[in-house]
Amino acid sequence: MADNIEIDTADLERRMEGAIVSLRTEFASLRTGRASASMLEPVMVDAYGQKTPINQVGTVNVPESRMVTINVWDKGLVNKVEKAIRNSGLGINPQLNGTIIMLPIPELNEERRRELTKVASTYAEHARVAIRNIRRDGMDQIKKAKNDSMSEDDQKFWEDEVQALTDKLIAQVDVQLETKQAEIMQV
Repeated sequence: MADNIEIDTADLERRMEGAIVSLRTEFASLRTGRASASMLEPVMVDAYGQKTPINQVGTVNVPESRMVTINVWDKGLVNKVEKAIRNSGLGINPQLNGTIIMLPIPELNEERRRELTKVASTYAEHARVAIRNIRRDGMDQIKKAKNDSMSEDDQKFWEDEVQALTDKLIAQVDVQLETKQAEIMQV
């Protein structure tokens, strides 16, 4: 009997934390009525023959609570950056001032806030599914180890460990969702 068989819970936790990090990135892209440079992170510009993040073609600043500015370094890319922002689905109307693109952030109405909370819920559910898939991988490792002479007590111990880790990280997703929804609904 092999008592030294262990399941790599650190690897499972690292992978589950990756789902949380991805969720934070998706939440940062949701606008809440306040200006944030991170809301432009998912926007890609067709620059120099490839898709490029906005922060690699210009300087993104937040000079005031309802304004984001982008100082585009290459004058030839100003229209491409503007087009990328318009087509991004952020609902922001860029204003040009030479090589500076100003993005006034409009106040969100109640209907749009409710839509954004639904989008946040969808992002959170994707993170939960990713965490559960990683849990399933861990449980498969345990079943394989049981077939390779793991005792039933050890199997139960490792299953409980993986489940506790899953529960902890899903609780983190729920807390982050509640926080983001409160932030979105705040007037």
